[in-house]
Amino acid sequence: MAKEYEIRADYNRETLIVYQAYSPEIANATLQAGRFVPPFSLQRMTWIKPSFLWLMHRSHWGQKSGQERILAIRITRSGWEKALSLAVLTSFHPSVFFSKKEWEEQMKTAQVHVQWDPERSLQNKAFPYRSIQIGLSRHIIQEYVEKWIVEIQDYTPLTQKISHLLHCGESDNAKKLLPPEKPYPIPQEISARLVPR
Repeated sequence: MAKEYEIRADYNRETLIVYQAYSPEIANATLQAGRFVPPFSLQRMTWIKPSFLWLMHRSHWGQKSGQERILAIRITRSGWEKALSLAVLTSFHPSVFFSKKEWEEQMKTAQVHVQWDPERSLQNKAFPYRSIQIGLSRHIIQEYVEKWIVEIQDYTPLTQKISHLLHCGESDNAKKLLPPEKPYPIPQEISARLVPR
């Protein structure tokens, strides 16, 4: 059984993949340019998720309006860990913060937000352990776009193929196509700030 709070991701020595769902307008412009460009906005928070199945839950397998296109964004691990080092939990946990006031003060100036949500199965059932998602504020999005991103791929066809197999009752074949995700090691000082105990 996975730990209740554990980052799991598709990563190698230098990079890590996060997922985002967008409208066709944003996705097409992004894929053509090879980077995020308008109508993508640098002025609003954007959420990145290393869990493919959690994004499938959130986007209804690309069926939700405005989330029809699934992008896999490969970013540097140094960028990912910078985001983690700047992050503040979106809810108060007494095992992480001395007081609710301390948490509120940190949230006021947080450049990055972190939420832990129940991880999902192929059948969209909630697991008893959680998946991380990271909200990048407008104060750091430009750095994400210009410095962290190594590659952007269109995972919409893969998403549609897996979804089709599921609807046909071929769960085993669908599972074989899932991106490989494994526990991601994070430094103890970051874990102490982001992982409730």
